[in-house]
Amino acid sequence: MADKPTLMAARPMPASGNGLSAEEIEIVFRRLSERMPGRTPTAKGPKDQPNPFRSLVSCLLSAQSRDVNTAAATTALFALATTPEAMLDLPEDAIAAAIKPCGLYNVKAKNIRRLCRFLIDDLGGVVPRTREGLMRLPGIGRKCADIVLSFTFGEDVIAVDTHVDRVSNRIGLTVASTADETARQLEDRAPRWARCDGHFWLIQFGKSVCVARRPKCETCFVNDHCRYFAATG
Repeated sequence: MADKPTLMAARPMPASGNGLSAEEIEIVFRRLSERMPGRTPTAKGPKDQPNPFRSLVSCLLSAQSRDVNTAAATTALFALATTPEAMLDLPEDAIAAAIKPCGLYNVKAKNIRRLCRFLIDDLGGVVPRTREGLMRLPGIGRKCADIVLSFTFGEDVIAVDTHVDRVSNRIGLTVASTADETARQLEDRAPRWARCDGHFWLIQFGKSVCVARRPKCETCFVNDHCRYFAATG
């Protein structure tokens, strides 16, 4: 998740409509793995992230919010209630007050109550462990579903946020017009060994090298396998 909300620059499409070859994609991910940090040891899987409900709510709160504000809102809310049942018992204005740091708090408070109601009435309070099941939940799209699958359930999934979407299409890992399509293509094209930490590598690469405006192409360590650099360099 990005440190701060950012308007996505126009997607820079690869010079070739086919994007990178499988061999080139392998090389790019190898170099990313050598240069970019992966997830921390405390974010490796279900033993370290035992509360899928908290992960769901945190992801819902993260929309148009900085990470630090999302964390503050999540902490404040879960100090009041830790289960769908307990959270649904809270007045909506109490939820809104707790999550105020993350912005859009009135809308998000309504969505949290809808999420809790669905979990209780339709799923017995149990968070689904599949993408399809997660995406049935109110307010949960593919990005949030993939984040929960990766961070909470330890699945090898590359969740696609603004940075991952931009970098993937700029380099040519994918050739997509939407973030959901980028996610589908990464699922098909990314080497299986890279899927655990790929989300982290691509985010850090997007923040430090392949930035939205004025990417550092001349000094980039994958510019010899980048469709954007091939077209503009």
